[in-house]
Amino acid sequence: MDWYSTVFELIDMRSFSNLWFWIALAVLWSSASHYVLGVPWDMVTRARKGHAQALADMNQLAAINSRRILYIGRETGLLITALLSFFLSGALLLGWFYGREFAQAVFLLLLPMSAVWLLSVRTAHRIEENGLTGDALISAFNRHRLLVQIIGMLSIFVTAMWGMYQNMTSSALGI
Repeated sequence: MDWYSTVFELIDMRSFSNLWFWIALAVLWSSASHYVLGVPWDMVTRARKGHAQALADMNQLAAINSRRILYIGRETGLLITALLSFFLSGALLLGWFYGREFAQAVFLLLLPMSAVWLLSVRTAHRIEENGLTGDALISAFNRHRLLVQIIGMLSIFVTAMWGMYQNMTSSALGI
């Protein structure tokens, strides 16, 4: 047996049975939940408890990141939408029509993150439009984070169910 087949026998290169995929999924959703529009959640928590410097930092970061997100959306929104639609539809076709497990995994990562991006743009628009600071900003961040966590839980659940189905199907077929 050669080195190449030994390595690929030891490390399963299929997405849903690969530990690295599940680690990446956990890190992705952990990061998405921790950074609310680029503001670390621990800073929001300290600001809610009355820490004056954390409140000032949170307000500044929120304003900076909201303007940045809206600028990206306004300047390249159409291009990003077109590219994302291309990649999502390609992954959908490759994954489910042609049966490529890697494309299924990419689709199950990208689709919910697209919803998080749209939610971030909407929240940034609310922050800029209403000039949210202080308690109103904390409330907007709480709502945004809750929605991101709901999207994340649904995404992880669907990905886990599909991954288990794929693993059971491939083990039954002897792949």
